[in-house]
Amino acid sequence: MIRISSRAILVIGFILVLLGFVLPFLMVLKVLESTYFLNFFSYTVSLLGIFLGLMGSARMAAEIKRTRDE
Repeated sequence: MIRISSRAILVIGFILVLLGFVLPFLMVLKVLESTYFLNFFSYTVSLLGIFLGLMGSARMAAEIKRTRDE
């Protein structure tokens, strides 16, 4: 099983949320053509980024608490 650090999860989540912001912005500027697939993809990427960011921050808080208690 691959173990990913909480900091890496936060970075991946940030990149996904940023992509979920940039794609609709480019669609509004008419740089990218707005399609159903691209709309749902940007929504899904943004939602996954939020969940990964929450999961990464919760894991980081647990790691900090565990090191403080020791």
